[in-house]
Parts: sequence; C-alpha cells; structure tokens
Amino acid sequence: MRVIRYRSYGGPEVLTVEEAEVPEPGPGDVLIKAEAIGVNFVETQRRRGTAPFPTPLPNAPHGDVVGTVVAAGADVTGVAVGDRVAAPVAGEAYADYAVTDATFLAPIPADLGLAEASVLASPAQTALCTLKTGQIKPGDTVLVHAASGSIGHLALQLAKHLGAGTVIGTASSAHKLDFAREHGADVAVDYSAPDWADRVHEATGGRGVDVIVDSVGGDVLRQGIELLAPFGRLVFYGAASGDIPRISPMELIGLRFVTGSSLWAWWQHRPDEVRAGLDQLAGLLASGGLRVSLGATLPLTEAAKAHRLIEERGHLGRLLLIP
Repeated sequence: MRVIRYRSYGGPEVLTVEEAEVPEPGPGDVLIKAEAIGVNFVETQRRRGTAPFPTPLPNAPHGDVVGTVVAAGADVTGVAVGDRVAAPVAGEAYADYAVTDATFLAPIPADLGLAEASVLASPAQTALCTLKTGQIKPGDTVLVHAASGSIGHLALQLAKHLGAGTVIGTASSAHKLDFAREHGADVAVDYSAPDWADRVHEATGGRGVDVIVDSVGGDVLRQGIELLAPFGRLVFYGAASGDIPRISPMELIGLRFVTGSSLWAWWQHRPDEVRAGLDQLAGLLASGGLRVSLGATLPLTEAAKAHRLIEERGHLGRLLLIP
C-alpha cells in the first residue's frame, strides 16, 4: 500500500510517498480501507517540528479517515467487517489502509457524503466539545476565531444549536468573512486588522463576549481576554499562530476565566458524553442542520500540495485526500 511519511522536519516537500505492507490490527483495533482522509492544520506544525507537543522522527501525519472496516481485532465489539466508519487516526493516516483504536470509531449514517463523514472523526467533535467546555448559556454572545477553517465553520453553527444568541466569527480576508457569514456568523470581523478587538467590542454594545473559542493563540488570545464580559470564558484549543502566551492571574481578576479543551481529554474523562455528542452530530449532518464546506479534494499522492494550501490559508472549510 501507499503511505505518506516524513523523515525530516521542514516544508511540505518533506512529505514523501512510500510503499509499505498493509498493517495488521491489534486486539482492540480495526483496519480501515480508506475512501478519504481529512487534513488538519496541526499536521503542518507537526511536520515542521513546531507543534505544541514534540514529535519524533521519522513520522507520519495524523488524519481523519473515512472508509470501510476490512479487519477487526479479537476484542473489538460494536463494529463489524463491512461497516463504514470515520475515525481520527494517529500516525500513518495518509494511506490506502489505516489501523486505529476501535474506541474512537464513528459509524457513518447511510448516504452521508465524504466531507460530512470526515468531520465526524474529529473536527465536529472538537468544535462541539470546545463549545461545551465554554458552558454556553441561552442568549450568550460567542466569538469563534478562525471561523473559515474546518473546525471554525462548524463551531459557528453549533454555537447556535447550543443556544447562543449572537455569534461573532473572525477571519483574515473579505472572502473568508463572507464565508463565515454564510455559515452562521451574525457578525464577521477581520482579526488581521489592528482594530479587530474594537470592532468586536462595538458589536457587543460594549458589554464584551460570554464565550471565546480560540485556536489561534498569541496576541489574539491575549486581546480576547480583555474582550470577555464579567464571568466570560475563553477556551483555548490550538495555537495556529505558533505562539502560546503566558497569562498572569492579574489578567483574570475581572471575573474572567481561561481554560483549555482537547478532544482526547474529553474521551478520557467523559467518553459517554462524547458518544452522545457523536449521535447528535450525525443527526445534524444527516438532516442538513450542520453544513460542511468542502474546500478542496486532492489525490493522496498530492499530500504536499494539501499542506501547502493549508499553510497559505487559501482554502475554506474541509480539505480531503482521496486514495
């Protein structure tokens, strides 16, 4: 089979196509024949060696795999050979076949498209768990950063499903701002502009926002703290800027809260709630209540081009590799 790996840190060109044996699933694993693989921004950071968590060499990208179970370990229950599933795969996800822990499988409803199925693996789950961490209350004003990305454009819509009154989305160009409005943002703000925080403050009538979901980090996160209303919550779940700022407790003394969220932590501590969320997400995707934008599809062998598109911030929504 073909698999994409990298043996040094660097630009997209370090991603190479290699031949490998089809892997064997362990007792609790399944083997999936891939139909599509979702590409996530954090993999460009891992490839460059700049991700928040160090990754050793040689390595291979993680990804969201959609496909059919073709083999299952002896301890696997609840899924059978022939079932169509989506799963977040850690390592060697960009491949014709992928092995993953059966715990994290998401059954795919009939007739669900590839883009919709792929977000069940991690982007939609990440968006939902991050918003739940923010404890949205009915009528809350919610600020979603990177609103044109694969997670952001889902978070805009899910915030409304969770009861948000006003949803503000940020992005870095006029085209992306239009995209954010099309996917649920009541207000869209260019966070590359020097006065972006002032624009958000004005949009709230000077009150501030109740919940911020932040995958950017850096100065955007620090300015976000100042935008929080009393008892407001900022949930950090990524650092696309590459900068994770230090926060003084004095910055939070005005009844502001900063916390973190990760899908893996939710699976570890509240797996039943994650599974219930998966059912909710599958229903929304099947009914059209949650819309997925497919920005681009590329052949598996063009993984380097996919990473380049993501790093150039030129695509909107989801990006898939097709084996």
